[in-house]
Amino acid sequence: MPRITPLLRSFALVLAALGFAPLSQAAGVVDDAQGLWAAGKRDQAIKMAEDALKNTPEDPRLRFALGTMLLEQQQLERAKVLFTGLTEDFPDLADPYNNLAVINAARGEYEAARQNLMRALDLQPDHGQAQENLGDVLMRLAQQAYERALKQALGDDTALKLKLQRVIAFNGADAKGAPAR
Repeated sequence: MPRITPLLRSFALVLAALGFAPLSQAAGVVDDAQGLWAAGKRDQAIKMAEDALKNTPEDPRLRFALGTMLLEQQQLERAKVLFTGLTEDFPDLADPYNNLAVINAARGEYEAARQNLMRALDLQPDHGQAQENLGDVLMRLAQQAYERALKQALGDDTALKLKLQRVIAFNGADAKGAPAR
């Protein structure tokens, strides 16, 4: 299953390279919230980031950090709002597109995930996590295509069944396509 881009440091470097200087107060809050997160105090970390965002609602690093935390807590709709906003306000950043793709994939929206990953890779072709996630999403799309082809198959479908079995095994999913947990 696709994974989020957890590397907030690399996100901050990209922002700096694009000329976005993080607000010093928000940068400190992000570091503090990440410290709480790493210490297992996840609810406190989210609350700290949410409170800080009220004071600096446009800070991209803070928005990304909060979105990542929410995504890891499976608060997909709230995370999606933050990442979508980042893609609108900073359309040249790849990481928010990658994380939107993770949300799409978690919902079984593999074509939308593929599109977000392609956008991320258009922006940053060497984005390793987006490359890996694209491979995962393409395998899910392959499974769906083989399942549809099997329903329409005429004649000997042995080879098609074998392909489907292989992709299901690779995806770690049951025959209905549900991701393994």
